Amino acid sequence: MNITSLEPARCVPVPDAGFGALRTERGNLPLESVDVAARISGLDAGVEVAQGFRNPFDVTLEATYVFPLPDRAAVTAFTMEADDRVIEGVLKERGQARADYDRALREGRRAAIAEEDRPDVFTIRVGNILPGERVTVRLTMSQPLPYEDGAATFRFPLVVAPRYIPGSPIDGPPAGDGTAPDTDAVPDASRITPPVLLPGFPDPVRLSLTAVVDAGGLELRELASSLHVVEEEAGTVRLRPGERLDRDFILRLAFDASTSLQLDGAGTFALTVVPPALESARRPRDLVLLLDRSGSMGGWKMVAARRAAARIVDTLTPQDRFAVLTFDSVVESAFEGLAEGSDRNRYRAVEHLARVDSRGGTELLEPLRRAIALLDGHEGRERVVVLVTDGQVGNEDQILEQAGGALSAMRVHAVGIDRAVNAAFLGRLAGIGAGRCELVESEDRLDAAMEQIHRRIGAPLVTDLSLKDLDVEPGTVTHLGSIFPGVPLRVHGRYRGGSSVTVRGLAAGAPWERQVSGTVVDNPAIRAVWARAHLRELEDRYAMGEHELESQIVRTSLEYGVLCRFTAYVAVDSRQVAEGGPEHRVIQPVEPPSGWEQPANAPMSFGLTAMAAPAPRGMSPMTPPAPGFSAALSAEGQPTGLAGGSGGPRGPMFARPAPARQATRSLDTIRAQLVAELDRLRALRTPDVLYLADLGSRLSALSAFLGGHAELVALARELEAAEQPGTDPEALRRHAVEVLTSLTGGSPATGRDEPRRPFWKRA
Repeated sequence: MNITSLEPARCVPVPDAGFGALRTERGNLPLESVDVAARISGLDAGVEVAQGFRNPFDVTLEATYVFPLPDRAAVTAFTMEADDRVIEGVLKERGQARADYDRALREGRRAAIAEEDRPDVFTIRVGNILPGERVTVRLTMSQPLPYEDGAATFRFPLVVAPRYIPGSPIDGPPAGDGTAPDTDAVPDASRITPPVLLPGFPDPVRLSLTAVVDAGGLELRELASSLHVVEEEAGTVRLRPGERLDRDFILRLAFDASTSLQLDGAGTFALTVVPPALESARRPRDLVLLLDRSGSMGGWKMVAARRAAARIVDTLTPQDRFAVLTFDSVVESAFEGLAEGSDRNRYRAVEHLARVDSRGGTELLEPLRRAIALLDGHEGRERVVVLVTDGQVGNEDQILEQAGGALSAMRVHAVGIDRAVNAAFLGRLAGIGAGRCELVESEDRLDAAMEQIHRRIGAPLVTDLSLKDLDVEPGTVTHLGSIFPGVPLRVHGRYRGGSSVTVRGLAAGAPWERQVSGTVVDNPAIRAVWARAHLRELEDRYAMGEHELESQIVRTSLEYGVLCRFTAYVAVDSRQVAEGGPEHRVIQPVEPPSGWEQPANAPMSFGLTAMAAPAPRGMSPMTPPAPGFSAALSAEGQPTGLAGGSGGPRGPMFARPAPARQATRSLDTIRAQLVAELDRLRALRTPDVLYLADLGSRLSALSAFLGGHAELVALARELEAAEQPGTDPEALRRHAVEVLTSLTGGSPATGRDEPRRPFWKRA
């Protein structure tokens, strides 16, 4: 292929394009501006985001924009402004909102819809924009600010980074207009993979960001922005003009937090408890360190990740045991099993880390499963998983479904390294494992962040927390977790009565308690932040298999007016402005993230484009997993697990299982997956040992999700041994059919032809 340089005369800027506009064959891209206005008060922030669209075409337009928001932000209002009219958005069940939006477009009316695809990835569509017309959509939200070691952090993401999409493409119309095809592992991949502008293109969007800081009576010692140049005047921080939407905006505010109980007078409370001055008791640890070496970790991120991983290894003592796993499309280990934390083994681990460089795709599920297997069954020792990654994967729900149950019995710490990190997913993983999520956005901040990480990996100060005296509504208190050094405990919930609360727990094995008196405040953000946190916990449980929670999620979202994955805001103009639906559709390309390097032969494609129209289906898809790995869907479109290759030595056929832990979840939560596996097994004309072994790995993952199930564990081990010499595939298949038939209650082979559930209901 020959690359010809263009003459400067052929690249003259378009005179009427305006500052930073990008010209295509049919006009400028529709998104003109993004304005972010934040008001920070203490440990909360209220934010309004305004997105300005303009139709540069001579026909009616539908514009689609995939963009990030803070993962803990509660979106509570949505409006559309056009032709001097303001249309208030209404929060509805997502399917109903989409139907209302589509009907409005068919009837020639303007409409806009805002949907959540991940806790930090949202999509806005604005339809029937008239030629030359400008439309503004506004989102209003409240978000809590994390506080650690004397400073709160206001982080506002500005770009959706490319994510690795595993799995095999599925049939049917795409869920969205992105560059990656939907797969069985990520059924909405086309909704979270917007096209990416080629590096060096002029900035097509004008960005404005201001933050008004009100310390709320606290002594503000310092304001610091780590990735942008800002101007500060009279408590207002402004972003310098000309910045691009290519990295997170991060503002740190140094002040001393205090213990408090805020009551909103309408049944919601917010509790903050500053860590006590205690020494933590340290138990021997079994630690598995997982280092992401995939292609998206190239450049400074790989250097920082290696340094972070080496610092974590340095925290170990001879009383600890550890393993180091590096992963991309394959998993490699520094040594077999768990090794003693001796000087020699720590040196071997650091040597292994020094040789690691970026390559391949981000296959995160398999290393997590290996970590779970290494730590399983070690009672009396603290079991810790530390994940160092940028988190850029698309199959978050599949990972939670397959590994979330087992990780909840361990302590999981996540170290996110990126200027556009997938903070939402890493926070979900750390939350499930009652650990900490630390974000490192630059090499300059690595040392300070690692000091915090050292303390987080150590034992918490107070564990086994509970609340007394305040009459809380059952099932509404957000995750209590533990109190770590330097990190205040923050809890939200609903209460029926009381004016104070007593926090109780164990510190170094001894009882500990702290009484906090309440103060009634006029702060609607307390209710919104609680509702968002509660909804996120319910959504995580749904992703892990509790699909009966769907109606509760929708009901909670609508009752408290907070957007979630199962609802959507829709704004519909009452006036007809066109003859029918939009004649042209555009998905807005996004910036390539700052600091990213795309290595040669990278398995993760950026879907680079300079066109306003969507990339053709199949163009620039994320590379599927390495040969030997695939995923399967259940009858309801649920991923049933990654099917791995032969791996290591397998046990004897029909081997007697080791004692299994008592299941912590009902078999009903995976019955649909078992029925689907049974249907496929019955449909096999010729038993295949590779298929049987892969089925064993999927059943093993389902058993781990349940917390252990004796019959399922036994069958999984028998199937995983299918590749051993002397195996009778037909006898093994019949045995598997008998066991699965028994486990599913004799369920018939039905369900494979049922229509797939909407993508936002698939795990």
